Amino acid sequence: MGKIINVFGELVFTKKIMKEKLSQSTYEKLMNTIQNNDPLDESIAEDIARAMKDWALEKGATHFMHWFQPQRGGTAEKHDAFIEYDEYGEVIEKFSAKQLIQSEPDASSFPSGGIRSTFEARGYTAWDPSAPVFLLEGGEGKTLVVPSVFLSWTGEVLDQKTPMLRSIKVLNESALKLQRLLGNRLAKRIVVNTGPEQEYFLIPKALYEKRPDIQTCGRTIFGALPAKGQQLEDHYFGAIQPKVMEFMCALDTELYRHGIMAKTKHNEVAPNQFELAPLYEEVNLSVDHNLQTMAILKKVARKFDFVVLLHEKPFANLNGSGKHLNWSLGDNTGTNYLEPSKSPLKNINFLMTIAAILLGVKKYNGLLRAVVSDAGNDLRLGGNEAPPAIMSIYFGSYLNNLLDHIEGLKTITSEEMNYINLDLQNLPKVSKDSSDRNRTSPLAFTGNKFEFRAVGSTHNCAEAVTILNLITAYGYKTILDKLQNMAGEDIKENAIKLLRSILKETKIVRFEGNNYTKEWLKEAGKRGLFLADNTPKALRYYLKPEVINLFLDFGILSKRELESKVHIHLEAYINTKEIEFKIAIDMVKTMVFPAIMKQIGLLGKAASAFGDKKNVLFKEDLGEMEKLYVDIKFFTTKLSVFLESMNNEKDILKRADAFADDGINISTKLRAFVDTAETLIAAEYWPLPRYRELLRELN
Repeated sequence: MGKIINVFGELVFTKKIMKEKLSQSTYEKLMNTIQNNDPLDESIAEDIARAMKDWALEKGATHFMHWFQPQRGGTAEKHDAFIEYDEYGEVIEKFSAKQLIQSEPDASSFPSGGIRSTFEARGYTAWDPSAPVFLLEGGEGKTLVVPSVFLSWTGEVLDQKTPMLRSIKVLNESALKLQRLLGNRLAKRIVVNTGPEQEYFLIPKALYEKRPDIQTCGRTIFGALPAKGQQLEDHYFGAIQPKVMEFMCALDTELYRHGIMAKTKHNEVAPNQFELAPLYEEVNLSVDHNLQTMAILKKVARKFDFVVLLHEKPFANLNGSGKHLNWSLGDNTGTNYLEPSKSPLKNINFLMTIAAILLGVKKYNGLLRAVVSDAGNDLRLGGNEAPPAIMSIYFGSYLNNLLDHIEGLKTITSEEMNYINLDLQNLPKVSKDSSDRNRTSPLAFTGNKFEFRAVGSTHNCAEAVTILNLITAYGYKTILDKLQNMAGEDIKENAIKLLRSILKETKIVRFEGNNYTKEWLKEAGKRGLFLADNTPKALRYYLKPEVINLFLDFGILSKRELESKVHIHLEAYINTKEIEFKIAIDMVKTMVFPAIMKQIGLLGKAASAFGDKKNVLFKEDLGEMEKLYVDIKFFTTKLSVFLESMNNEKDILKRADAFADDGINISTKLRAFVDTAETLIAAEYWPLPRYRELLRELN
């Protein structure tokens, strides 16, 4: 690879390139849009489009596309060539301001959740100037990629980026108002930074091609646990296998070329499970980079005859994959509002930010549960490997004790205030290591940021960021309103008084113990925290009147857009489970049944060879295989009948509930019998690569 700096960002239209190719006036106006959230001056768009086209053509690009994030997940794109006719009918290379700013993909290809009829196909993508354009390589050509938002022709939201950008705006407004009240005049813009840690599995491509379930669903529908899984926990601490290291080095190079700050790579707990983590960066760029990372992972893996699995639970009874979303906020001066300081003012700010987050989580903890809900993550959340489906906050013993101390103060004196500030001055020295890490907490404070650990490995982080931003904006606004109504002139003293009451009010969402225990489940219920053990139950939270009002009050989504969002996610859940159930039925009929019959035939031949000893030696084995066939046949038929019955259910919530309850119950029992059959059938007859083969060393 050579020096990183020699390739870093070579596929990105960076600020340095912008400065070289744009006029000084255009560059300054564009920077004001990117850095200060100023509206785009459309008069400069032609100059920008020309510069982008010239740069892209120099790099070998032939096409351009608007790249957006539909609500169904993943990314979407439509490629157009840089060609048009001139006035003489000759072909010219052109990329206009109009083409840069807006495109019109066929919106009927994407679910709308009832916002429009299927035949109403018009939708618009609009350039997001705050995210840099980049080049996508494919075959012998390159495409100029324009990050965009996606809206219906009526202007309603059809993507995941638009709500996130709105949440950044409202967080900026509420946070800056509080900063002004606290006396901070330097902050001009709130900056949200994130760094999503991406977990994934690698399996050999040749074996992937023999597993219809992994090819179609991204996970194993059947599969018995191998003798050596992850019980020794030797994978996390073991050396990275040589071929995997080659893959990781090639991956790093590709990520660097796209300007993605890949920092850390290592084994994870399960065999053939790995993680990469980037440096933190401004959230809009971070989200775009994570979406690119998932695509680049798959692309590079193919060159090494690997397949990347990003599903949250590709292998039953082994750890699944998540995406730990590290989230912090600060301002344009470089101050991190979640990092304690020696400055008394900054520490008041730190405490107010903690209080705002506590208020948001206490009031809307169900939103944090709803936003990480889908069919894949349901298989991961709540196990002894991942955060539970109950949302609480972990601070660590040092900070938790400090908050308890502040909460218990009876009076606020100058001496007490000095003590609090002095105590906080010690936090930078000890906060990161002052207590053990709680890996069971879904939302943990980790020294200068929060780590939201419940996000699924396939998820677009934009949704989780939107909720974190929104509930924090709610908390800031609540604090601001209360402070403005408090008597007394000392705003800092009032802030500490208010903090005391907030800490008492929000104590129900603070939990320092083991989130995996049954005792915590009971305790969380007593505290009134939102409990939902599957996606359909969790998604209903979005439809609560107080939640709809929250989205309306802050201008994130309308009631209709929110209902559409729920509908789309429910539809995705149903479709995912339906595909899984159909693949299970197909695999049983075409692969499992033939294998069982071959095994029965083998036992029958052996019995004949042993003559009179047949009843003694083979009756039990034959009976077991015959019973397995009957049981598998029973539950396969039952699953088929269930799917057929769902064709008559038009209520999407009832359908989703049925898939989450009856459907999963039947398919789980079916899997148990099939997995038992796998352990009894001769290797030459079993048609599927087993876990021990899929998870062998990748040399």
